[in-house]
Amino acid sequence: MKLDEIRALSDAELRARVTELEEERFRLTFRAATETLEDPLRLRTIRRDIARLLTVQRERTLAAEQRPT
Repeated sequence: MKLDEIRALSDAELRARVTELEEERFRLTFRAATETLEDPLRLRTIRRDIARLLTVQRERTLAAEQRPT
């Protein structure tokens, strides 16, 4: 996923996407342990997408905390 695409998502969509990708990573990790994966680099891309999503979530959290009340 591109960073622009991620920033366009709402907070709920970000959380849903993180959950979806973590489930996919979990399934792929188990499959990798038992058989050869068709696309072994998919694990790397999933891990990096999760990191990007969590980074954007953290940026939004910090921005919300810094707003004057």
